[in-house]
Amino acid sequence: MAVIGAGEIAMRQSNVAEEVLRTLPGAVPGVGSNVSFGSRGAATVNLRGLGANRNVVMLDGSRIVPTDLNGFADLNNIPLALVDRVDVLTGGASTTYGADAVSGVVNFITKRDFSGAQITASHQVTEQGDAKVWRIDGVVGGNFDDGRGNAVLGLGYQKSDALFQDQRDFARININSVTGATSGSTFTAPGAFSLPGLGTRQINPTTGAFSTAPAPEGLARTLFNVNPYQLFQTPLKRFNAFGAARYKANDALEIYGQSLFSKNIVTLQLAPSGLQGETYTIPYSNPYLPAAARSQFCAANGLSTAQCAAAAVATSPSDPNYRTFNTTGVRRFSEGGPRGTEITTTYFQLKGGVRGAITDNLSYDVYGTYGESEVISRNSDLPRFSLVQQALLATNANTCLTNTNGCVPLNVFGAEGSITKEMLAFLNTTTEQRTKTSLLTLNGVVNGDLGFSSPLAENPVAIAVGAEYRKYVASTDADSLSKMSGEILGQNVTVPVRGEYDVTDLFGELIAPLVEDRRFVRSLTLETGVRYSDYSTAGKNWTWKAGGSWEPVSGVKFRGNYQSASRAPSISELFSATATTTGQLVVDPCQLALPVNNAALRAICLAQGAPESQIGSINPPAAGSVNVTSGGNPDLGVEHAKTYTLGVVLQPRAIPGLTVTVDYYDIRITDAITSPTIGDAVDACFGSVNPSLAVTAACTAIRRNPLTGQLSGPVSNTAGLPLRLSNLGVIETDGVDLTVNYRHDLGFGRLDVGFNGNWTHASKFQATPTSVNRECVGYYSTNCNAFGFNATTNGAIQPKISWNQRTTLTVGMYEASLLWRYIDEVKYEPLGSTAVLPQFARIKAANYFDLTGKANLPNDVTLTLGIQNLFDRQPPIVGANAGPSSFNAGNTYPSTYDVLGRRYAVSATLRF
Repeated sequence: MAVIGAGEIAMRQSNVAEEVLRTLPGAVPGVGSNVSFGSRGAATVNLRGLGANRNVVMLDGSRIVPTDLNGFADLNNIPLALVDRVDVLTGGASTTYGADAVSGVVNFITKRDFSGAQITASHQVTEQGDAKVWRIDGVVGGNFDDGRGNAVLGLGYQKSDALFQDQRDFARININSVTGATSGSTFTAPGAFSLPGLGTRQINPTTGAFSTAPAPEGLARTLFNVNPYQLFQTPLKRFNAFGAARYKANDALEIYGQSLFSKNIVTLQLAPSGLQGETYTIPYSNPYLPAAARSQFCAANGLSTAQCAAAAVATSPSDPNYRTFNTTGVRRFSEGGPRGTEITTTYFQLKGGVRGAITDNLSYDVYGTYGESEVISRNSDLPRFSLVQQALLATNANTCLTNTNGCVPLNVFGAEGSITKEMLAFLNTTTEQRTKTSLLTLNGVVNGDLGFSSPLAENPVAIAVGAEYRKYVASTDADSLSKMSGEILGQNVTVPVRGEYDVTDLFGELIAPLVEDRRFVRSLTLETGVRYSDYSTAGKNWTWKAGGSWEPVSGVKFRGNYQSASRAPSISELFSATATTTGQLVVDPCQLALPVNNAALRAICLAQGAPESQIGSINPPAAGSVNVTSGGNPDLGVEHAKTYTLGVVLQPRAIPGLTVTVDYYDIRITDAITSPTIGDAVDACFGSVNPSLAVTAACTAIRRNPLTGQLSGPVSNTAGLPLRLSNLGVIETDGVDLTVNYRHDLGFGRLDVGFNGNWTHASKFQATPTSVNRECVGYYSTNCNAFGFNATTNGAIQPKISWNQRTTLTVGMYEASLLWRYIDEVKYEPLGSTAVLPQFARIKAANYFDLTGKANLPNDVTLTLGIQNLFDRQPPIVGANAGPSSFNAGNTYPSTYDVLGRRYAVSATLRF
């Protein structure tokens, strides 16, 4: 178990709990404050790289309310100012803490019996004067009734400024990981439109004609740089309040309570929306359609010159010469500015209980908690499909054919700037999605010793037995427009979901000292535990553990533990509706000329829905983006894990103050609830799983755009790649944790040296029995650490070796401390979906140093000054297509590597 104390948190001058946990060796960063694409406005923790849904987050031993249907806890809600320490238990803890604790538990322990008042104010700023963070916290508490009771109240406020990617030189432009060229999105301006047999071509506003020459990024299309709209630090405003009280009436009864309230506002933004490959009907007489482009549309659709000329002047649908054509359009409305998203999370949790002594040896603790979370996401500057279609059905520049709702004809064929604010005002709307969750917990436990001991030991046998009931309820809903498939351009459809389940647990644990104070057996202890769980959705399940420790001589202890752990499916995994969203794929096996001279490949592309006329002209994925279809599966069962740890603790008498712990861990999850990665879905049809390129079920399950043949397009007719959840996955990881702590009195002061390191030997994932058994430790790609299509929460880099090493010198009232953080080198995954350039295929080892000075001044004043990233190490550059966009952003991995640069922090604490 790793322990992060309040002193370490203060030294780091961390503002949110996620900043502390993301650098913990053996943990993998979750989506936090350094990305905007894929962000849910929340911060998560991912122990052992097994997924944020396989660890439990607790506050003083009680589960905190999740903030979404996946069951993720938002670390932004933790009142960090009142945290006394953070206990991080890894290696599986389902027996002790229940399902979800497959990879471990993070337990935030708050300060107890606080008396007095304390105010802390802090400020952080980068060397470039941006990415500022302000925070102020106040705590007041006191004892009453001669110390039998205590009450504490804490209030906090934080404000973080935005930092955009183009505010750092290395991220000003988008770089293609495959070509090394300046890149960007093919969703751009001027617009691009599909023509039968020609693919999707961009219009030249000067000539009015569509381009004809192919280009590496698509068919003759200029690119749009999205980086200036993306974030490296998301703006955050947070207010939280925490209260706790206890009163001990007598030894048999202590009443206690706790409350937590938090309101977080996260402001995100993305590049402007627009036409994104939907199919539109446009008259040949559209006033903004250039003559040259009209002629190309006419020819591609088989109209004669005379028919085309007549259609060009037919302005009424009643005219026999009036004609329309269908085309898939791509045109970014850059004139309208970025899409804005404001995510407001309102959260509360209440806890109340009683505890006390039953006998001299036994005590009880009975408590209940209830909490709710509401997350409201408001999205602005989003065009509506139906209004775009209405505005395109126009034959003059002033009125639409259906001239209602204040319709303004839309010019999608002009140069950037041709779309006016009046056009945008007609098209754009604001949407709202709302997610509500609640958690009720009732827990009772009796613990203590049984009053007897082993014949060879003095200490008695200790037990804990108890029961727990939990009920989860979660739902998501939205405004009526958001629930209309394909209506809001640039936003996935929201399918209302409501689900709930409850679980009843019975558990027991035993710690039995077997032998003590014998030759070569200073202590020998047995630990066992069992938990029976009855889920309303997943049925009955048993978990158990067995372990022990052996201390042959003073200062040497061997320990081991074996656990049979489990995790039940979340509400999202069970009940989420099937929906089509987007994922990343750089190369489409059917793109351009690939299927032209390959009959088997051609047959597959056609079987997937590509039209015959588009073979040879299917565009590569625009901006590496393709449609993927996934959703919940009500038939999911419990996933199971076998975990064991073996370790040694050394405290040599020859070196007073030194403690060394070494632990090996091994975790194997079977029946894992996962979905195939995008690479798996492609490989099942086009790769080693299907070497003969036969038209198999895995191939026909992939559905293409019926007009363009691409894997992107309207969700109504382009499902893309199928990524269905199942219990077919296997996840494995193993490695070694090393912790060293040393304290030495120098006479004039004290030296403290701490080391916390991890070596991960393997981290493998196989989605199905026919999928690749993918090794991802020390590698990065769009497939690594994703456990299927869940790249918004998994997909960060997991190095083989990482460590934190802190050296602190204390002299009187002053402290100086240096933190050294190491991240081992990593390489591009050999089985990655596409080859990247050699300069982007390896990231060298990274060393970061943070220097902190602390002064405990008279009058109960503490001043802390810090320099983070002391040597201003710049992040590695891998381009924009090396990994999932939620983690590979701004040409790097901003959740793993420092993108802010050298920054300064100052905080002052006043106690009275």
